[in-house]
Amino acid sequence: MPATTAPPIADLTAMAQLGTMPALMRQLAGLGGCGRPIRLDGHRTEVHTTTGEVLHHLDSTQLAAGHLLVRCNNRRTTRCPTCAETYRRDTYHLITAGLTGGKGTPTTVATHPRVFATFTAPSFGPVHNRPTTGRCRCGTTHPTDDPQLGTPLNPTTYDYEAAVLWNAHAGKLWARFSIHLRREIAKRAGLTQREFADFARISFGKVAEYQKRGAIHFHAVIRLDGPDGGHTPPPAWASTELLTDAIHTAARRTDIPGPLLNDREHRFAFGRQLDIRPIKSADFTGPVQITERAVAAYIAKYATKGAETATGTLDRPVKLLAELAHLDIPEHARRLIRTCWTLGALPQLEELRLRAWAHMLGFRGHFSTKTRRYSTTLGALREARAAWRRTQAQQHHSPDTTAETTEEPTTLVLAHWTFAGVGLTPGERWLVEALTPAPGSEGEPTTHASA
Repeated sequence: MPATTAPPIADLTAMAQLGTMPALMRQLAGLGGCGRPIRLDGHRTEVHTTTGEVLHHLDSTQLAAGHLLVRCNNRRTTRCPTCAETYRRDTYHLITAGLTGGKGTPTTVATHPRVFATFTAPSFGPVHNRPTTGRCRCGTTHPTDDPQLGTPLNPTTYDYEAAVLWNAHAGKLWARFSIHLRREIAKRAGLTQREFADFARISFGKVAEYQKRGAIHFHAVIRLDGPDGGHTPPPAWASTELLTDAIHTAARRTDIPGPLLNDREHRFAFGRQLDIRPIKSADFTGPVQITERAVAAYIAKYATKGAETATGTLDRPVKLLAELAHLDIPEHARRLIRTCWTLGALPQLEELRLRAWAHMLGFRGHFSTKTRRYSTTLGALREARAAWRRTQAQQHHSPDTTAETTEEPTTLVLAHWTFAGVGLTPGERWLVEALTPAPGSEGEPTTHASA
């Protein structure tokens, strides 16, 4: 992104007088546009294990910025748009690899039965919405950007307790659903649970998304494979229709017990709205319901969003409840956070850590998860990108100052780093904005991790 703010003349002048501006520009360029890098103090020495020769020594005081700068790698677009965009693109390629192959996944997965399913939360009370036909229950036709959307029609009767506890148990509910799904598919194939693993395997990649009312729901690509995942074809009896029917039944039968609070026993299940669509190839010429590219882009988009994007709540933990009085957040989000704080004080709910996750409205699970054999991993994509950066740094004879390095087997690394802060000085920030190219189109450009 080009620098849009006025240049901080005093800060830039001071940096220029040090005579290290070219080195500083190289160091900041290595951040790839990250605006909230981690600053580290310390040193790093590479020693040849056979000869004892010091191959390279790096001291943070010798760097132009005075510290080693490491990308924050925050997935939240509200915290660091650049790192969130990298996370989004990695998620896009991870999901795409499980749909079309690539990055270690065979292209034959495109022929396996697979669906795109959306699992919603149950109702906790009527909220303002935009129904496909007619008006909201309040009698108004809300615009798409109306802040009332997702808020209760009557906050005094809305079940905030169940809403928060649903979010806290959503991860366990999904785990129970995956067990039921295997049982349902095995039943339709005439197999026992133990026999099922010898014939087929369920692979999935999913992302959690907040609805405007603050309730978690899941979007998932679910694929039916052979016993070795995507590397083996599914059995002859496997079909998209069988998979779809098994998901419907498994979702309907899945529920888990919740806590007993004030003589009220909670129990959690998915909502009645369950959307399951077969995934067709991107070049399919018939009446396409949903394509591979559309699925991957949709899931990747929500991988960088949290409760703050949907409900206007916070993107960082609440340390003290008194903070809420000084925060500009919607009343609905405020009530959800207060409910987390109140329930978090109960000894029987201690394991849910509701106060620590109050800013997430009780949800403490991973936002994007996948089964082991669905496709590649985010770690593998990051390592591929780091390897590409090292190669580029070597080709341009510039030192790699981003802490993304690996060594030859004959190299001993002695390093000690301590935390020195987060962020950039005004001058550094202006330079990073100037160095970062403007964003391109909304499509999915290739990434170095895909090489």
